Amino acid sequence: MIVGRREAWTGWLFLVLLTAFTIVPFVSLFVTALQPSGSCPSGLEWPSEPRWGNFADTLRVAHIGDLLWSSTLIVLGVVPVSLVLATMAGFALGHLRMAGRHLVFPMFVLGLTLPFEGIITPLYYLVRDMDLLNTRWAIILPLIGLFMPFAVYWTRAQTSPRPPNSTAPTCGSSSGASVPLAAPAISSLAILLFLWTWNQFLLAIVLVDDPAQRTWPARWAPSRASGARTSPCRARDPADPRAHAHRVPHLPTPLRLRPAAGLSEGLTERCRTTTARRQDRRDRHPPHPVDPA
Repeated sequence: MIVGRREAWTGWLFLVLLTAFTIVPFVSLFVTALQPSGSCPSGLEWPSEPRWGNFADTLRVAHIGDLLWSSTLIVLGVVPVSLVLATMAGFALGHLRMAGRHLVFPMFVLGLTLPFEGIITPLYYLVRDMDLLNTRWAIILPLIGLFMPFAVYWTRAQTSPRPPNSTAPTCGSSSGASVPLAAPAISSLAILLFLWTWNQFLLAIVLVDDPAQRTWPARWAPSRASGARTSPCRARDPADPRAHAHRVPHLPTPLRLRPAAGLSEGLTERCRTTTARRQDRRDRHPPHPVDPA
């Protein structure tokens, strides 16, 4: 393919602009991290006295080692079990002619439509009845179940027997060679499950109160709220509005653990307000009586 000089320069210019657009935010974060506590740089301004100790202070205050260990334990409890269960279920649904297989697989597909936010309330009460609140099992066991629909759908598509007219190479019997041939797909699934587990935020902050037993992202919300005086761009004076500009609000327990109750109470209050307004309008403008004549 022959590319003109103008097209080549245009492509290089677009690539440079896209690279700068991606790198500049990271450079800004790095420069800001070297600023003294309480200062707020106006832009990409290199500090006169870089505070390299800010990184060591962050690692010490945030307990990075404990966070890494907690996230690693949660990943080791979720990913291997999910891979084994999903591979066996996908192979069975793709190869075995078991009774009800045409009903079981659509149920897994239906599970793909269930968002985490929609089941967090019943999941909380279920975990509480199992006496697993404030433990890592409160994150591990629900994640295994929530990952099953996608994982089973993925492995069934990769381990299903090929159609008779397929020209793809096969080695040995189709049933015995399906799982080894699906190793790249299973490895990709392991990477996805690892990322989703490591970045899990909602279940960790709702089901676990101890930050040391949460995942890595769920630990940073309270740390940002509590570190307003030691981070750059945050004023030391509590009366200064900038001191609270970056605080993360802490939701009260009823709002975190009972969103359905809060939603129903809000709807009920709105209905009461609407009814009161209608009644007030009727009182101020009563209907004219009908003349019998």
